Amino acid sequence: MQTDPSYAPRGGGAPGADDGMPDPAVRPELFDAVRRRRVAAYLIDLCVIGALLIAVAVLFLLLTVLSLGLLAPALWFLFGLVPLTYHTLLVGGPRSATIGMRVFDLQLRSWNGERPVYLQALAHAALFYLSVGATVFLILLFTLFNQRKRTLHDVFTGMLMVRSLDRLALPQAVSRQP
Repeated sequence: MQTDPSYAPRGGGAPGADDGMPDPAVRPELFDAVRRRRVAAYLIDLCVIGALLIAVAVLFLLLTVLSLGLLAPALWFLFGLVPLTYHTLLVGGPRSATIGMRVFDLQLRSWNGERPVYLQALAHAALFYLSVGATVFLILLFTLFNQRKRTLHDVFTGMLMVRSLDRLALPQAVSRQP
């Protein structure tokens, strides 16, 4: 698990507080074009989720026919959980990022800089889908009014979207080699 020194909490910050998170004035590379990259990453994730939904729909349709419709209610309930599962497993996983986030060198981090646990990733994904459903992407307006470009669901779950720490450290490591 990689922890960046700039994430060290200053003053015992609470999970929702900003005082334990990196300062954009000190580490601007962590926040470079995060908003734009985040939107583009989600468009890629929508395509991946769409492909997963098509594959799952075919499988569930087959299972519904084979069970003479008895499994249909349970299967179609599970169908709705595919996007939530996608985000939870990938954000809570070792890379702390969905496929779209990886393409755009983004990752979600816990307020203290560590990768989020699965429960935190689940809460983040659930709040994201609830807020998108309620506001139709107006949640992005909140990013205009805070220095770390966090959305409300980021704040409520104690998360922060940053550029990938691994990729940002790579050019420095390469330049040190003889």
